[in-house]
Amino acid sequence: MQRIGLLMVAVLLLISCAEAQDRPIFTVGTATAARGQKVTGTIEVPSGIDTATSIPVAVIHGSRPGPVLALVAGAHGTEYTSIIALVKLIGSLNPAEISGTIIIVPLVNIQSFERKVPHVNPIDGISMNRMYPGRMDGTQTSRASYLITKQVVEQCDHLIDLHGGDTDESLRPYSYWTKIGNEHQDRISREMVLAFGLDHIVISTDRPKDPNASRYLENTATTRGKPSITVEAGHAGTVEPEDLMALMNGCLNVMRYLKMLPGTATPVSHPVWIGKIASVTSEQTGMFYPLVRRGTYVEQGMKIGYVTDYFGKTIYEATSPVAGVVLYICAVPSMRKGETIANVGVIANPESVK
Repeated sequence: MQRIGLLMVAVLLLISCAEAQDRPIFTVGTATAARGQKVTGTIEVPSGIDTATSIPVAVIHGSRPGPVLALVAGAHGTEYTSIIALVKLIGSLNPAEISGTIIIVPLVNIQSFERKVPHVNPIDGISMNRMYPGRMDGTQTSRASYLITKQVVEQCDHLIDLHGGDTDESLRPYSYWTKIGNEHQDRISREMVLAFGLDHIVISTDRPKDPNASRYLENTATTRGKPSITVEAGHAGTVEPEDLMALMNGCLNVMRYLKMLPGTATPVSHPVWIGKIASVTSEQTGMFYPLVRRGTYVEQGMKIGYVTDYFGKTIYEATSPVAGVVLYICAVPSMRKGETIANVGVIANPESVK
């Protein structure tokens, strides 16, 4: 039965690619583009148990047939680098140079962006990367997730979900490669993540397998037979040129790998593969002081920060539970009990990378 299921995924992947190559008109939301056109519009999320919202979308329908690549950012509206990267790509991509179609959704979480609220949609208090594939009878986040699933995920052949360090996260760039056990799909997604070019890659094997409970955007695409990756760059709400260029150039390099743009994709050489991520959470509420920086390599038991009360007395010392690299550490002094202090990536066994 498992072999039949994997075969079906491969067949659906091939059918999806073939259908995408033959579409003279391509529509996402209110954006309808003919071959050789770049059109912007919105995915209209109607009101329900709470308010409506409009999610911006661009369709760049290349002058020649080819695959459909979806680029999505802004599920967390204060992860600014990823949002700006896609806005700049909308302006720079020329449909005359493209084979296939690019769907760009630069900002999913409008209210988070406008109100400067990290992590969640302030309309319903839910992360907009935790409710896929969504449903139309839920809150705004669920309704938006459902429409993105239907209009973006189900129409694409490949997907890149862009993220970065939120306002309270000092993050070093890294990406995720999700292995599902389908040799063909896993190979393509692995080549996509190498082409993207970030030098630290997390191997993800614990994502949901049920497409009806996929939870994350990238996983929603993956469980529907579409090779997909997640990438992260940017830290503490900043937009630094090196982080911005890493995301923009990564997307362009994946397009070259997929033969959507001319040129040769140059994959990252000798990346650091991360086998698992260990989270460090605070046991106390107070003021946090980091002792290491993002990207620091730490030993098991090494002190990475501490929490004081509001008079400066140390009430908790945070140590790393594993040896590895600090993928991100809390960027602000505010700390509540149970919140994440840091994520530490454990270097993978070389056998798991194949």
